[in-house]
Amino acid sequence: MAIKIKICGMKFTENISEIVELQPDYLGFIFYEKSPRNFENTIPNIDKSIQKVGVFVNASFEIIQEKVKQHELDLVQLHGDESPEFCHLLLQNKFKVIKAFSIDNQFNFNTLNNYTNYCDHFLFDTKGTNYGGNGITFDWSVLENYHLDKPYFLSGGIGAENIEEVKSFLSKDYSKNCIAIDCNSKLELSPGLKSTEKTNQLINAFKE
Repeated sequence: MAIKIKICGMKFTENISEIVELQPDYLGFIFYEKSPRNFENTIPNIDKSIQKVGVFVNASFEIIQEKVKQHELDLVQLHGDESPEFCHLLLQNKFKVIKAFSIDNQFNFNTLNNYTNYCDHFLFDTKGTNYGGNGITFDWSVLENYHLDKPYFLSGGIGAENIEEVKSFLSKDYSKNCIAIDCNSKLELSPGLKSTEKTNQLINAFKE
């Protein structure tokens, strides 16, 4: 199965249209005021084959509901300290949920047990000073300790320059539940502005 590509932290209308032309599988829009990539525009018309992901950090149910409706989002990504109960509430209201976790070498994968029935996917990002967008990779070999069958997105410092490392990871047995890679700051010219050249290089490398 080909790995899917999520380009996250989209911000500018013209740039969104340029990246859409490259046919990623997912586009991510961050609804978090403290982020330099906070999305405040209108999402242009996007081909239905590209799923729109709204990224939230400790947002209320009402805000998530409002943004999903306003932008016709396909998935909700929770990148804060949201509880299993909160994820369950979103699922009960027919939202598709990606729950993100910040990973370092000490991460306790048993933490995920309480979430596994209450989200559609996990996302594993590098533990850093920010809620995502830190631009650094974690040691992917810790995912040997991932014991669940829940499919996940791999995130954190993935860009055109480490395509071979990603391919190497994807060849390992323990990557079998990785369905997508999530790319953000490593593809940028400035926060929210993606390089079409780097993005095209990355997408082509995995569509081959």
